[in-house]
Order: sequence, then C-alpha cells, then structure tokens
Amino acid sequence: MRINDEIVIDEAALEERFVRADGPGGQNVNKVASAVELRFDVRADTGLPHWAVPRLLRLAGQKATKEGVIVIQAKEHRDQPRNREAARERLKALILRALERPKRRVPTRPTLGSKRRRIETKKKRGAVKSLRGKPPGDGG
Repeated sequence: MRINDEIVIDEAALEERFVRADGPGGQNVNKVASAVELRFDVRADTGLPHWAVPRLLRLAGQKATKEGVIVIQAKEHRDQPRNREAARERLKALILRALERPKRRVPTRPTLGSKRRRIETKKKRGAVKSLRGKPPGDGG
C-alpha cells in the first residue's frame, strides 16, 4: 500500500477481516459480510520512520490497542470492495497526518499595551471590591 513517494507499507502488515455490518443494505445485511475490519501492526517493521510511530499511535487514539495495532472499521457502504477501499483510505490519511511534523511554537512576550490594560482592569476590579463591606466610619 503506497502512502507517499517514500513510504510503502507491506501488504503483510495489513490484516483484513470481513464481518456482517449493521446499517444500509436491507435484508442483504443479514447474509453478506460486507463490513471491513482493517488491522495494522505499527510496531512491526512497517517502513514508517521511527519518530512517526508514537505520533501515529497517539493520533489513532481509541483505534490503537495496547499492543500497537491500529484497528479501522468501515461499514458505510453496502459492498465489501468499497468498504475495503474506505478503510485503507482512512489508514492512509491517519499515517499522512502522523508524518506531518508539528510546527514548533515560538514563545512570544506580552506587549506593553496588553500589560497596561491588564493592570488597569485589576485596579478597577480592586476598586469595586474595596467598596464592598462596612461603610467607613462605622467603628465596628
């Protein structure tokens, strides 16, 4: 399975299971195993860069098992070949997202104006709060 120009995943790393699907299909649904469960073992030698594997597992979220297997289910179509293609496309999209290196955050400093506005707001708030409570000269 070709991911991009550099990365090709070996078909042996992919395991497909066909199961009965709920959803569209009428009576056909009860007879035909049209849903696809695509399993991809990330920890096996997949041809992915080593730095992308933990990111891929994190992006997969609940689709990833503790053993490092990503399970993708596709059951939105009525026939097996289209569900199979949909599952593969989802896996490909997930891998491509994991391969995008996140931009490094450049820390910024607050502007002088924002600092002044913050202090002014705090002063106003403090003034409002100081007016609460007992009136002056009430001796206690």
